[in-house]
Amino acid sequence: MISWGFLGAGWIAKTALAPAVHAAHNATLQAVASRDYDRAKVLGPHTVYGSYEDLLADPTIDAVYINLANDQHCHWSIAAMAAGKHVLCEKPIALDFVQAQLMADAAKKYDRVLVEAVWSQWHPRFIRAVELIQAGKIGKLTGIDSSFCFTGDFADNYRLDPKMGGGSLLDVGVYQAHVWAALNPGALDLQISSLEENLSDSGVDLTSKVSGLLGGVVKVDAIASFEMPEQQHLVITGDRGSIAFLGNEAFTSWHKESALQIGDQVHQFAAVDPYQLMVENFGEHILGRESWIMPMEQSLAVMQVIDQIKAFNSREGKLE
Repeated sequence: MISWGFLGAGWIAKTALAPAVHAAHNATLQAVASRDYDRAKVLGPHTVYGSYEDLLADPTIDAVYINLANDQHCHWSIAAMAAGKHVLCEKPIALDFVQAQLMADAAKKYDRVLVEAVWSQWHPRFIRAVELIQAGKIGKLTGIDSSFCFTGDFADNYRLDPKMGGGSLLDVGVYQAHVWAALNPGALDLQISSLEENLSDSGVDLTSKVSGLLGGVVKVDAIASFEMPEQQHLVITGDRGSIAFLGNEAFTSWHKESALQIGDQVHQFAAVDPYQLMVENFGEHILGRESWIMPMEQSLAVMQVIDQIKAFNSREGKLE
């Protein structure tokens, strides 16, 4: 049984991760650390701490979930690993590749498990798609077309603060970059052909549209947005067929039935909780049992390509 501690008691911790830990067969929520006692208590832990340091000093905690603003992921992940805890860190893993590498180095130094909580990668539908593509069912990979858009009201929210890692690319764009990485293991060789952005008054990207080539052969088109109508789609093409994630929850299918179209056939998937699957696999890995966790190498590759996109000087200019 893995004893969990949460740093932060935000919306995702309350809505998804705490229920996932409570439902998991190999987990217990030992403690939550938050400045807001009532908000932490609602998550159902055995103990509530008023400081992150106190939670990390608790010898009964095996693993820590980092549910903090993006700019705090690096510091507190390293602090947790230095305290002997394994770490499941909310996405994005860090603000940039340099921070992500520091975290990866710390995981090796302290011999701890560090995983980015891109929960959609544990969904059976996504796993099946990866298996089919790796088995050559659609032939040689030629294209990945995706979008993750919604209209958000982020007044007084870190998502609009560039110093705290705000912007749509680091938020919903990360999901799409992880698809690229999952289907193209290793370093992501992205040649960007165009980047269109719409920036907020604070300077973060409200919308980013990216097009380019992976490895010189796989055409990628991705849209990440906080201001466009709600939309999630993912279509993966090969030279002998295609795979489409049906419905409007290509990245966030949760407690709902889902479907995958493979050529002319539609494959149905039962409703699952990918957060619970992530928590259980993380725990099984720590316990040395058969499991799957997303490798840190994939997170490093994603942060490299996110840095590349952020540094790209678009000839297209801002979106109209």
